[in-house]
Amino acid sequence: MSWLLVLPIALPLAATAATIVARGRRRAQRLVSVGCALVVLAGAVALVWATRDGEVLATGMGGWPARFRITLVADPFTALMLTVSALMVTVCALFAAAREEDEEPYLHPLVQVLFAGACGAYLTADIFDLFVFIEVALIASYVLLTLGGSLRRLRAGAVYVATNLLASTAFLAGVALLYGTAGTVNFAELAGRARTSGEVAVAGTFILAALAVKGGLVPVHGWLPRSYPAASPAVTALFSGLLTKMGVYAMFRVYCTVFQGETTLRTPLLLVASLTMLLGVLGAVGRERMRDILSFHMVSQVGYLVMALGISGIAGLSAGIFFMLQYIVVKTSLFLCSGAIETFEGTGALSELGAVARRRPVLAVAFGVSAFSLAGVPPLSGFFAKLALLQAAFGADDYAVAGVAVGVSFLTLFSMVKIWNGVFWGDPPAERQRTTAAPTRGRAAAVVAPAVALAAVGAAVGLGAELLWTLSAQAAALLVDPAAYIEAVLR
Repeated sequence: MSWLLVLPIALPLAATAATIVARGRRRAQRLVSVGCALVVLAGAVALVWATRDGEVLATGMGGWPARFRITLVADPFTALMLTVSALMVTVCALFAAAREEDEEPYLHPLVQVLFAGACGAYLTADIFDLFVFIEVALIASYVLLTLGGSLRRLRAGAVYVATNLLASTAFLAGVALLYGTAGTVNFAELAGRARTSGEVAVAGTFILAALAVKGGLVPVHGWLPRSYPAASPAVTALFSGLLTKMGVYAMFRVYCTVFQGETTLRTPLLLVASLTMLLGVLGAVGRERMRDILSFHMVSQVGYLVMALGISGIAGLSAGIFFMLQYIVVKTSLFLCSGAIETFEGTGALSELGAVARRRPVLAVAFGVSAFSLAGVPPLSGFFAKLALLQAAFGADDYAVAGVAVGVSFLTLFSMVKIWNGVFWGDPPAERQRTTAAPTRGRAAAVVAPAVALAAVGAAVGLGAELLWTLSAQAAALLVDPAAYIEAVLR
């Protein structure tokens, strides 16, 4: 099944070339882009099935020793991340087509490059290759963010590029330090080395700090809410589903493999998690535009993921993986709802909206389901994710961070109700005039469908939480005890 490990990288790269050749023919580009994502989605589901019992699949390129070759490896965590990422690319590509954002001929090629980079980051067993794949995705994102060339997007792009280039420089320096001290950057060969080597621990900490910047953690989070809302709605939703989660995934992989149970960073991680949760949600409460609010919530919710990493153990990591998977679906759905509102109403400002639920009841239901899930309202998926996190925190006697998580959940609910009241309830200002033409009925349905589909997936995850929890627990078990992962990579 080694071809399943190559497929998620090779196919998007082939789709990149095909969509460049087809530029100017939007229907062909859409067919290739969506078709590629669906094929990768099918392959990722097959990997989930193949690894469901803890099996690890690996393939090495070129016949070189492990420390020199390019090795692709899939465990349950990788397979789950590939699946949810392929789903996000599919729905965001459909949403971009519905909004006709793909009038820009290079949107679909850039999306495929970003997709290939993200898949490579999940599959690689080498920290240097991890750096390369993350940079491939980021290079595409630099261009996607500034498509259209408006002054606002160029300013946001300057902040985004400068911050990520700084983080990338730190990441590369950490990789160089790691290779200089350990003689390898292969995950399997580095397993547990931070516990016995202070130099490896320093290099690993350097890499984690760089990934924290890319993940939007406090105190280096300001670039994210300043840049993401400036992109087009489809691109913002895609960034939400792929980019920051790619950085957090890498933090999980580096910390659990290289540090492997070392508790030195536990307190700093929980402190950063608490501050990220709190400052992110406070930033959201003070905003007045939908995508601005949701971008600050992206920062806040990443704090929950780092909280799980700080707690560690099977309980903490299971909760973190479960939280990440359902959160990607829920948050992307919310951004798609916001994009749909901007399509229909010409604005995302709460003060200029109102009574949308009367005109777009299906969209209102999709937003309500996803928003309440984000806040952790039962019986939706976010409730089970946060409940698992709290149980793990109580089990590890981390009562302070658990208290912060509960308080932030109430503030999240408050800000979601704020959006609901401003956008879907009440009455719109009498003097506001539409700045865009109302979409046709068929196009309106196409714009709403991706958000509704993801809201339905999020609701299904809540109703069938046991299945995803079982898969998440299996993935966490391999992070805690990576013996099977190490054997597969070094084989």
